[in-house]
Amino acid sequence: MHDPARPDHQPSDSPNHMSGGTVPVNPATLKADAAGVTSHETMAGYLLDKRVRYRQFIQGYRTGIEPVLMAAFVPAQPGQSVLEAGCGAGAGLLCLATRCSGITGVGLEADHATASLARENMQENNLAERVTIVTGSLPDIPASLRQITPGANGRFHHAMANPPWHPANHTGAEDARRRLAMTMPENGWIDWISALSRWILPGGSLTLALPAAVIDIACEALRQSGFGSLVLCPLWPKQERQAKIVLLRGVWGGKGVFRLMPGLTLHRAEGGYTPESDAILRDGIALI
Repeated sequence: MHDPARPDHQPSDSPNHMSGGTVPVNPATLKADAAGVTSHETMAGYLLDKRVRYRQFIQGYRTGIEPVLMAAFVPAQPGQSVLEAGCGAGAGLLCLATRCSGITGVGLEADHATASLARENMQENNLAERVTIVTGSLPDIPASLRQITPGANGRFHHAMANPPWHPANHTGAEDARRRLAMTMPENGWIDWISALSRWILPGGSLTLALPAAVIDIACEALRQSGFGSLVLCPLWPKQERQAKIVLLRGVWGGKGVFRLMPGLTLHRAEGGYTPESDAILRDGIALI
């Protein structure tokens, strides 16, 4: 997730911008309200064309369009449950629970202060009864999570993650919260995906937002953890520009062939979001 800014911002060509190194990107009217600064040093804004009230920290790791698009790629249906690993201040779950009002969810967040802010965001949007935030980190998911999982055998119908992708030994950001959000564990996504596979019901899905440069590694890790029926959706910054970020989804136990979607072009040549992007970022349309 990234910092918020103008909706017509164009992503940099550097692949490192996946993990927060970019100039901010605004997910659908997530406009900074200068009067929204509180004693918690948070900034007030909106998601989904002001249907979702959203606060995040002024300093450190901030939210961009990835969690909004990722949530739109989760094939959740009313009555199902969703686990988000590394939920941050809750943008992805907020968008998914707003789009699909019948779901329940759990967000797992390693940083205590960020987890607390995510709980406040759920309360402010009247979602606290359906979405629970748990402090913890992958791959060591707290066993107590099974007690609040509504699915059979303490598992979820779906999981999603916008995982950090900088190596564990990278120099990182100066801000500790930002560094935590940007740095993967020692074994990277392999441990993340393996851990999440144990929390998903057979036939359930795992959705990831990832840099395009690691598609091959992620696909192999998914298959090793029992996922099939993989679907890849490239996110094109503009027409005729290379995709730097992709959405990847797999089904636990799925037997279908790999599918490559046409993808989503985010920005028009003259600036601003494309109508297709607006339909997701503002109107909450699913990308499935």
